[in-house]
Amino acid sequence: MASRELNPEYRPADEPVWASDPFNITLVVETGDHHVSVLDGDTFETLDRFPTPFAVHGGPKFSPNGRYVFIMSRDGWVQKYDLYSLQEVGRIRAGLNSRNIAMSHDGNWVAVANYLPNTLTILSTEDLSVAAVQEIKGKDGTPSRISAVYQAPPRESFVLALKDVPEIWEVFYGPNPPHYGFAHDWRIEGPARHTKPFPVRKITTPDYLDDFFFDQSYEYVMGASRSGDGGQVIDLVIGHKIADLDLPGMPHLGSGITWKYGDTTVMATPHLKDGTVSVIDMKTWKTVKQIETLGPGFFMRSHENSPYVWVDVFFGPNKDVMHVIDKGSLEIVKTLRPEEGATVAHVEFTRDGSHALVSIWEDDGAVIVYDADTLKEVRRLPMRKPSGKYNVWNKITFSEGTSH
Repeated sequence: MASRELNPEYRPADEPVWASDPFNITLVVETGDHHVSVLDGDTFETLDRFPTPFAVHGGPKFSPNGRYVFIMSRDGWVQKYDLYSLQEVGRIRAGLNSRNIAMSHDGNWVAVANYLPNTLTILSTEDLSVAAVQEIKGKDGTPSRISAVYQAPPRESFVLALKDVPEIWEVFYGPNPPHYGFAHDWRIEGPARHTKPFPVRKITTPDYLDDFFFDQSYEYVMGASRSGDGGQVIDLVIGHKIADLDLPGMPHLGSGITWKYGDTTVMATPHLKDGTVSVIDMKTWKTVKQIETLGPGFFMRSHENSPYVWVDVFFGPNKDVMHVIDKGSLEIVKTLRPEEGATVAHVEFTRDGSHALVSIWEDDGAVIVYDADTLKEVRRLPMRKPSGKYNVWNKITFSEGTSH
């Protein structure tokens, strides 16, 4: 709390101080000089460009109504910014080395995953005050870093991937968390009650899981094995593994997306160690296809209104390539090379899916706006190493085409 800095000049606006569609605002994180640009998603004009803490990492998280955004840096600072008034509200340091943040579905809490110290910090979104600091120790007492924290809206919980113990943690923030442990045990008189806020459930897993992807119901979590030779499906309701995944090459499940495919739903993820995109049937957990690419990729994106999936080739000699895959045929239909020799990565769509924004991930880089149907370049916006782009509508509605 001693680190909290509230902006004394901040004045909340009754309505946006700009005339753009508030749900089609797109944020661009520029890591080249530690700024964020606020773009009008229709005109692509810059409404504001504000400084952030050092080295922003992980996607910014929007409040459920899209008004506020919370941004986290590698060194643990969490910044709150009001998009309506285009002003920073304040910031607080929630860790020393932090991984990412997650927003509760009701907008009341932000959870911060830390490497150092071994803690989960939960902040009040209203005033950035500290609601809880949860020390992370496995069932046997082993301290652990947190690889990532995720929101599970229907479960009213945060789900943690742990780095140093083979466990998944679920931290509940809702008013009626489920009872686990000795709730129906003769050793306790009457039903067990949670006596403190944010109760923790610890699920033992057969392997260390670093990266997660949830189905749309948030009942099932797919986890990538650290060894890079596969993955697991954990049923969060019963707390057990129910399937193995054929996922060689270290899949980047955190950037996975889903779409309807025939009479089922498929999930697709790029691989960090080989030039492959795996497509998995979400009913059977079997691999439908492995699509060969020109190298390992990091990010995938699509949109409900688009017939295409975009995937980058982030690593290796073909880092300047962006593949476009047809959702129906599961074939690469176009390979874009926007700027030869530059790292081309990370796609975000506008609210209606009509345009796709692609990063030239260089210090003298740019955000390239493409027509999402014709795949033609429409506009190029100069940026300082634009690492990621985040559309308000796609994020707050949990679009199937973006990471959650």
